[in-house]
Amino acid sequence: MARVHGADPLKKIALVGFMGAGKTTAAQAVGFPVVDSDELVEQAAGKPIPEIFRDDGETAFRAHEEEAIVLALGGGAVTSAKVREALADTLTVWLDVDVDTCWERVRGSDRPLAQNEAEFRRLYEERRALYADVADVVAHDVHDVVLAAAGVHVERGALAKLGSLVPGDGPVALVSDATVAGIHGMDAQLALGSRLAETHELPSGEEAKTLLTIDRLWQELRLDRRGTIVALGGGCTTDAAGYAAAAYLRGIAWVPVATSLVAQVDAAIGGKTGIDLPQGKNLVGAFHWPATTVIDPALLETLPDAQRRDGMSEVVKTGLLAGEPLWELPDDELVRRCAAFKAAVCLRDPLDQGERKMLNLGHTFAHALEAAAGYEGVTHGRAVALGLLAALRLSGRDIGQVEEILRPTPVKVDRERAWEALLRDKKGALRLVLLGDDGPQWDVDVPAADVRRELDRLIA
Repeated sequence: MARVHGADPLKKIALVGFMGAGKTTAAQAVGFPVVDSDELVEQAAGKPIPEIFRDDGETAFRAHEEEAIVLALGGGAVTSAKVREALADTLTVWLDVDVDTCWERVRGSDRPLAQNEAEFRRLYEERRALYADVADVVAHDVHDVVLAAAGVHVERGALAKLGSLVPGDGPVALVSDATVAGIHGMDAQLALGSRLAETHELPSGEEAKTLLTIDRLWQELRLDRRGTIVALGGGCTTDAAGYAAAAYLRGIAWVPVATSLVAQVDAAIGGKTGIDLPQGKNLVGAFHWPATTVIDPALLETLPDAQRRDGMSEVVKTGLLAGEPLWELPDDELVRRCAAFKAAVCLRDPLDQGERKMLNLGHTFAHALEAAAGYEGVTHGRAVALGLLAALRLSGRDIGQVEEILRPTPVKVDRERAWEALLRDKKGALRLVLLGDDGPQWDVDVPAADVRRELDRLIA
């Protein structure tokens, strides 16, 4: 049983796949408490699995396994009709790895069914049909498993499938801004079909994230509690519409459909919603996990160059945190890997009480600059690029990659207003995310004089 915060607070997830597919490793990456079914079988029988096979036979092992329906199922668990019946009430993810990889991982082990390569390959082919029959999602690596567990659907062409991707059968309210609606709105409406009950337009950019805008949206909505808000747009649209969903009728389901690079790799993932106040960014909001997050990398093809550059700031941030040059990947894989990294962090820390804080690398400075600019003239991406410079300098790290890829330049804002906004930051004044020798560190106390010095360096 795995607990996910959102519209479905109790979400059971079963991970199936052949021997050597990497199910336990993938389950650990998701971050849920992992109990491998093999471990439970050994506990119930009071002896190791090889001894169960030797003394009691495979039939006895499968009987024990039927009582061990947990996150990571043994490779042969699906051969039991009782197990397959139990999986009907779970999100079942099939980790589909090629037979050569599986054999290389288990050859030479004491697994009873991995002693003969020809028999191993025969079992692999025999069980594929069973895995396919029970699977709700097919995953090919740990990143796919994480995305499935988080309810994040990444697929080129996903917008055309939106009607089938929005869970439930209740009415849908489509929320977007005029620009995105003009480009993708008709495709979204056609995909939603008869479920589309109403459409709403938000202002573009940070203007969407105001109390005035959200109040107007709440008054226009006519959904009942079976309804779903579909937020089609970038980070500002998903932040605002998500918060509207979190509070409307004390919370209804919502589905972000991310159209910008910022939204696809960051803003639409993890259930953080929020709006701005003049005193600071995202000071009002709620944790409200989406019913599903839909990411179609093909939508980036219509993205203006300036917005793509903004999104690359979040990509670089993610790569720095992951310790990998994710910014070098082609679009589809770049989006998938960044989305999976954030999803994994958020699954392990859904309420931002621990490691999820790392995702704010550079953002304390960035949000201060945006607030000082009155949310006009300084885009989020430009502010994040500058914030990364400050965070890396305070970490004693090289800033060359940020300068080369993002080319940030100082912004013209009021220094005192920026400092006041930084001190009002929701994460706590002067408690920053830095990069240490062993990776990201959060809640790091930094002397005020050092923080002020680095903030001033970002201001023209």
